[in-house]
Amino acid sequence: MGHSDHETTATRLQGQFTRRQIIGAGVAIPAFGAVIAACGDDDDKSSSNTTGGTTGGTTAATTGDTTAPSGGGVIRLANTKPASPLDPIAMVDLGTYNVIAQSFEYLTGPAGDDIGPMLAVEWTPNADSTEWTFKLREGVTWHDGSDFTADDVVATLDRIATDGDGLGGSIVVGDAVATDPLTVTITLASPNASLPYLVSMYNPQSAITPKGYAAGTTLDAEPNGTGPWKLDSYDPNTGVTWVRNDAWWGGTPPLDGIDMQFFSDLAAQVTAMSGGSVDAIQQFSVVGGDVLINDENFNTVEVNAATHREIWMGLDEGQFTDKRVRQALALGIDRQELVDTLFAGKATVANDHVIFDLYAFHDPDAVEQRVRDTDAAKALLAEAGFPDGISATLNAVDLQEIPQLAELLQIQLAEAGFDLTLNVESDATFYGTQWCITYPCAGSAELGIVDYGHRPTPDVYLLKAFRSGGDWNSSQYASADLDAAILEYQSSGELEARTAACTKIEQIMWEDVPAAIAYRYNALGGFSKSFTGVEFTALGHTLFGHAATA
Repeated sequence: MGHSDHETTATRLQGQFTRRQIIGAGVAIPAFGAVIAACGDDDDKSSSNTTGGTTGGTTAATTGDTTAPSGGGVIRLANTKPASPLDPIAMVDLGTYNVIAQSFEYLTGPAGDDIGPMLAVEWTPNADSTEWTFKLREGVTWHDGSDFTADDVVATLDRIATDGDGLGGSIVVGDAVATDPLTVTITLASPNASLPYLVSMYNPQSAITPKGYAAGTTLDAEPNGTGPWKLDSYDPNTGVTWVRNDAWWGGTPPLDGIDMQFFSDLAAQVTAMSGGSVDAIQQFSVVGGDVLINDENFNTVEVNAATHREIWMGLDEGQFTDKRVRQALALGIDRQELVDTLFAGKATVANDHVIFDLYAFHDPDAVEQRVRDTDAAKALLAEAGFPDGISATLNAVDLQEIPQLAELLQIQLAEAGFDLTLNVESDATFYGTQWCITYPCAGSAELGIVDYGHRPTPDVYLLKAFRSGGDWNSSQYASADLDAAILEYQSSGELEARTAACTKIEQIMWEDVPAAIAYRYNALGGFSKSFTGVEFTALGHTLFGHAATA
């Protein structure tokens, strides 16, 4: 976020972790993306201007403009329309995440190529990572003028443990204790070297809210927060307006406010951005967004990310209970064609697991790369009792490139024996009708595509989407072997031990295929060159605490 107390990653980690934890923590990937030049050729766009791997990211403010920013003004943002109420611990979609992040903050936040201080200034584990101590920032106040204290953090974590699954079941009520007004100690039932990531902005349901917030309380019903922006007005259909928080601990924001406008589809967002009716766009895709990439008045921000789509298949009942059917579907996908067609190369082929190649503990030799083989797919379907193939409905959310992905899959999988009917719904109805009717996740359709945003470690994906009983486990997948491997992974911060556990995770997921995962892709966002200092996270947050008119 660029605050004065954000030291370099190496210095910060050495001051807050044991050596064992330093190794485990330094595996994240960029929080912020680099600005890539508009109107450049393809070679320019894929060169060193693009943040990647585990190298340090830069904020979008780093555009080469050294002029001191001017104060005042309102920035207009094209934001995905929220698909859920503004409930910080129950939200499930990108549009809502971005609304919440303007007012509420987290114990840890994005900082360069890792996480860094936000409401906590340091965090320290005991020897086996079963106890974590978080030192909180002094002088922070809520928007209503009251002091932020450890009691707020404890109440938030207890509420998450009771009414949500934002920490993937890692804590229960009573695990977090306020040992003094600015210190919280969290004692866990089992070791978890990833806890600082689970209380970061990259795990949106862990936003810290006032101790008086009850289950179901929403930001619009009880406006508050510790962040740079105070909610001014909210209409669930049209948007939100914000005014700056002059008492923000990060300094007075240069802008007067934010006009966050809601859009239900990408095309309308791109049109608004290219037509000048908004100044920034939360996220966009290569398909349909090329006009922005080539706009000389627009800063495109690109981040190498773990963002991906999961093609889930129901294991509890129906046609996909036999893993040979799921393997057949995975074998019917031409992954490279998807990357080339949907992303123009700004994506990487994936291999049906979430230990992506950009994580330091990825094992490239754990399993062979799955490639398209329609003959093998048909043979597996026949062995599973479907010699004439399978007919099913492929449900998908109308978000970014997903409708085009569904169309390509329909064509590709037809050759492998899958006769698919497409059902593409808006995110206003998809979440809660096709995906996770109730929580922990139940009632999902037997086949569908759901979006997953970037996380700097795979913990959220593993705990919520694939662990037995996970809150987002739309496949209803339950594997004692995977559960044990996840626990093994979380129990150590040492890179070697984590890699060994992740090897098992890759092998189990590749064999069982609870979800086909064809690619991960670079996140794209951007803003008008009339502004500086707009920051983007790989998950899809747009942050304006230090934004200003150019």
